[in-house]
Amino acid sequence: MQRTLLLIPHEIAGIPVFGIGWLMIAILLAILFRLAIGKYMGAPIGKILATETHYGLIAFAISTFLLPRVELKNVDGDPVGMAVRGYGVLLLLAVASALGLAAYRARRRGFDPDVIFSVAPFVFAGGILGARTFYVIQYREDFIAETWVETALNMMKFTEGGLVVYGSFIGGILAGSVYLYRKQLPWLKFGDVIVPCMFLGVFVGRLGCVMNGCCYGGRCEDSPYALKFPPNSPVWREQIASGELLGFGYDPETRLITSITPDGLADKEGIKINQHVETLADDVTTLKDAPRDIPAEDARTGIVATIDGRRYTWSPSELPETALPVFAAQILSSVSSLILCLLLCSIPATYFRDGTVMMLGFASYAILRFVLELVRVDESGQFGTDFSISQWVSICVLVGATVGLIRIYAHPQDSAVFPDAEQQD
Repeated sequence: MQRTLLLIPHEIAGIPVFGIGWLMIAILLAILFRLAIGKYMGAPIGKILATETHYGLIAFAISTFLLPRVELKNVDGDPVGMAVRGYGVLLLLAVASALGLAAYRARRRGFDPDVIFSVAPFVFAGGILGARTFYVIQYREDFIAETWVETALNMMKFTEGGLVVYGSFIGGILAGSVYLYRKQLPWLKFGDVIVPCMFLGVFVGRLGCVMNGCCYGGRCEDSPYALKFPPNSPVWREQIASGELLGFGYDPETRLITSITPDGLADKEGIKINQHVETLADDVTTLKDAPRDIPAEDARTGIVATIDGRRYTWSPSELPETALPVFAAQILSSVSSLILCLLLCSIPATYFRDGTVMMLGFASYAILRFVLELVRVDESGQFGTDFSISQWVSICVLVGATVGLIRIYAHPQDSAVFPDAEQQD
């Protein structure tokens, strides 16, 4: 796990990078350089200012008001810099790789590749909006802050994780469909081109999940198929909350201890089965010794527990250096998505009706995702069942794709949703 690839410092030589600082100076220099180039090329300065001033104003607004708000802070609440997240970098790489493959496939299917680059911004925006909306709705209580501004900013931090693949599919397909409809392009044929490429994006994006520590599987023995995550990762937090990393397990309803790990932290303290866990929380008093030049999210706390009226504390140095091993669900999802992409790309689409590859892709991913959820533990059952929300969506997608295939082969091929562009007046 490497959540932060680079931390851009808050200050350089005593001057802030964001706000009124180095970035604003860089923007001013860029504007002056643009004006100098324009004057050298003979363009009227007034015309450049009239047509491009809004770009500079947007850049100033982002540098002055937005970026300082998303800087990370230390335990005292002082800004320490802006994180370049591994998840965000791989997300952009996922989009770029999917876009490149889509352009290649478009040319082979007789499309102008420029169509791909024209529809890409709409698909990307719709995909991000759908993925984040799906996640925020599912975990809405995690985003509520003291003010609506902080709540909105929490919801917008998608580069730190918190994107649902199904939401991105739904949002991207809806946005792309609107574009195709307006341009009178063949929806089914275009779907055959782009859907396999989406799974290439999933392949790269899931590697970002490994770096972010999200979308993990359930507990397993230490093996080549297991991953261990560092302190403060989602897995670490979950295992602390369950008591497992402290060497005991307890019933969340009765809060009675049901198991003790031999030679674990709890066993060494003499904690016994059937004792009552009254409280279990971070020991924030240890933060007074935390370095002030690192983000608060990286500062380690101790753990304090009250069990049968007795208080137990464990300092950061006493806690394990890694979480217990969990199944590498992200790797499984990544590899299976790559295999699905290659299989779909190998289908000779000209031998089948338009839309076949697209529907097969949806159906195959629905099956893969349903199975993947069996080894993931980050989603609870929904609607009174053990099925997670992703499994329920998988069922709906599989049914929808099956119906789509039946409809494609039950009607003449010219009944595609959108007719070919060359057939338009």
